[in-house]
Amino acid sequence: MPAKLPTLAPTGGTRAKIYEAALRLFAENGGSEITVSDLADAAGIARGTIYNNLSGTEDLLGDIAAALAAEMLARTEATMRGIDDPVERMATGMRLFIRRAHEEQSWGRFVVRFSFTHAALQGAMDTPPQRDIRLAVEAGRFRIEAEKMAALRSLQLGTTMAAMAAVIRGDQAWRDAGSDAAELYLRAAGIAAAEARRIARKELPPLAEAPRNTKRRAA
Repeated sequence: MPAKLPTLAPTGGTRAKIYEAALRLFAENGGSEITVSDLADAAGIARGTIYNNLSGTEDLLGDIAAALAAEMLARTEATMRGIDDPVERMATGMRLFIRRAHEEQSWGRFVVRFSFTHAALQGAMDTPPQRDIRLAVEAGRFRIEAEKMAALRSLQLGTTMAAMAAVIRGDQAWRDAGSDAAELYLRAAGIAAAEARRIARKELPPLAEAPRNTKRRAA
């Protein structure tokens, strides 16, 4: 059964079909460019339809990255709206990304490939974690010096992406990969082992649906 794709436009729209096909192509080939012919073949539509719905393919990678970033940021923030502890928010956010990489592998491959190189993805994955790291440090929950917060953020991103890649390859089940990654990250930040393990193995809430204004409109 093919992996489920994220909703970039209302279901059934021509532009949604084009973006979903582009996502698959970018995730599979790892490049930053695709041709109109390849996109038309992958979407199962005519080349003329591509031209009628897109101004071109030159900025398609950026458009998809921005759409995915906005969608996942909105959904993770909505999912964690009732979680006040910044430490639990960090662990939950990591696990939500890792679980989604299992459920929607084209999405996961795209994020793993481009998270370190595309500004839109970096921004979506930086802002909430940076806030929660700062709050955890200020509350004395993360026992690190303030000047090391940037390094701690890099550790969190790298750990999450590595766990997502392991899940996509089939090296680890998403539950184990998510809990292990979150636990080890929290311990590195200064959380006691028993508490880190408890937080990293709490029941994971379902990922909230994207607010309608984060979805692209169909042509």
